[in-house]
Amino acid sequence: MCILCDQGKPQDHSRSQLGRRDFLKTTAAGGAAAGLGLFAARPAAAQGDDAPEDSGRRGRRYIIRGGAVMTMDPSMPNKGEFLNADVLVEGKKIVAVGPNLHAGGAAEIDARGKIVMPGFIDTHHHQFETALRSFLANGVLINDQSGSASATPSYFEYILLTFAPVYRPEDVYISELFGGLAQLDDGVTTVHDVSQIHHSPQHSDAAIKALFDTGRRAAFGYFESAGGVAGNQYPTDAPRIKTQFFSSSDQLVHMIMGGEVYLGDATADASWTIGRQLDLQIAAHILSPFGIRPIFDRLAAGTGGNGHIGIGPDNLFIHMTGMSDAAWQRVKDVGAQVSIAFPIEMNMRHGMPPIVRMQQMGLEPSLSTDVEVTMTADFFTQMRVAMNLQRLVVNQITLDKPNGNQNLPDPRNWELPQTAITSDDVPFFPYWPKPPAGVPAPLTTRDVLRYATINGAKHLRLDKKTGSLTPGKEADIIILDATAINVAPLNNVPGAVVSLMDRSNVETVIVAGKVRKWKGKLLDVDLNNLRRQLENSRDDIFAAAKVPQNLYR
Repeated sequence: MCILCDQGKPQDHSRSQLGRRDFLKTTAAGGAAAGLGLFAARPAAAQGDDAPEDSGRRGRRYIIRGGAVMTMDPSMPNKGEFLNADVLVEGKKIVAVGPNLHAGGAAEIDARGKIVMPGFIDTHHHQFETALRSFLANGVLINDQSGSASATPSYFEYILLTFAPVYRPEDVYISELFGGLAQLDDGVTTVHDVSQIHHSPQHSDAAIKALFDTGRRAAFGYFESAGGVAGNQYPTDAPRIKTQFFSSSDQLVHMIMGGEVYLGDATADASWTIGRQLDLQIAAHILSPFGIRPIFDRLAAGTGGNGHIGIGPDNLFIHMTGMSDAAWQRVKDVGAQVSIAFPIEMNMRHGMPPIVRMQQMGLEPSLSTDVEVTMTADFFTQMRVAMNLQRLVVNQITLDKPNGNQNLPDPRNWELPQTAITSDDVPFFPYWPKPPAGVPAPLTTRDVLRYATINGAKHLRLDKKTGSLTPGKEADIIILDATAINVAPLNNVPGAVVSLMDRSNVETVIVAGKVRKWKGKLLDVDLNNLRRQLENSRDDIFAAAKVPQNLYR
């Protein structure tokens, strides 16, 4: 099937582009990736230069030697931080962590000059949008009628209502796979894929198969059909999906129920009720626009949906910008989780990322990348922006406090108010005031590393499996090059990771004991073929949506 051909616009399909019927045939047989030819045979490596053989298989052992090991488990010796230590892996699990471990002839990975730590965990990422990367680089959520470059195209009108409805299952698959592999390359070993593309069971199956084929840990977020495409079976297809794909708890991919409250009481009630009947975590976007605050207040009061649903410990809320004090208190009281997407919230007018409020309440977030149509899904960016935004706010409050400006009344520049005065006790310049009472301390690099690892595991109910390099957990490990030109010399391990590193420093990535990236290269992936498939999909999506392609829009 070709949408353009059906419309009387013949196309050249010589670029190994699969039609819908062929795609569904391959996915039904359980071999979507093989059908697309995206996975390549591993090239021969020089002797002594290849990854440990059969890594991740039962009984296979290897040891990561001599790295600066940051376990993110403060209950371990040295609070889980070692200047020079080893990590012993057997099968898919971590056996031991510590200096000078005896490994009994296990294969060795040389980590001298490297940092060894848990993989990053992204608790909210719309991977189906990968084919639309950077399309909305200037955009905000909703067209504000200002006529500015941010007003149009906007996210709601273009991504959700124009592009998403024309996606075919094969478009879903290639975007999910490419986006997942790209993050794996970046050291993100776990994702919550917030999938709003469920126009049919075939679309759902394509998204799920891509998550399995990517080979990293994932939570499949079963959300709505963006644009409300006719014939979609959300949320009633959830029991089939759970039975068909997620009957085992001993696999890399599990399921989360999407339950958007802005879709209306009937849909919210149905999705939350089905999710709880299936014992699934329930996730929802909660933010200032779309009239969500009064809806969320009713949920907090236990009268949400049709009066049958309320906030519980099984909830993961995304953004949480602009919500009331009572709603926040309910979130804390029941132990619900909150994922913050700092760069996106700042760029797309979601509202102020609520990090200071959370700190004042004794809560901590996990981190999420949200949408690559606007910003990168790179996790070094997420950590840096989280730290920078929080420190901007608390540092400015501290500077303004001596002049009675706790509420930052000059919105033009958020600097010292024009009415600032000087005295013998409070000189105007220079001065270095003490932080005012009740204002959280500036975030540290260790704080945001915690948000990016173990907090993400807790928020996805995976902390017994991953999130730290604790013996007995599964081996989701990244090895980062600290000898590289952008990092050397190494003076502070958490500081180097958060303040200096980027994707190029991710040398090795391991998921459940299996080496997936080795010496800077993803293993067993034909990236050239994969990219061509993604580009073909992009072209078809733009054409079907009747949106002109313009690289300098």
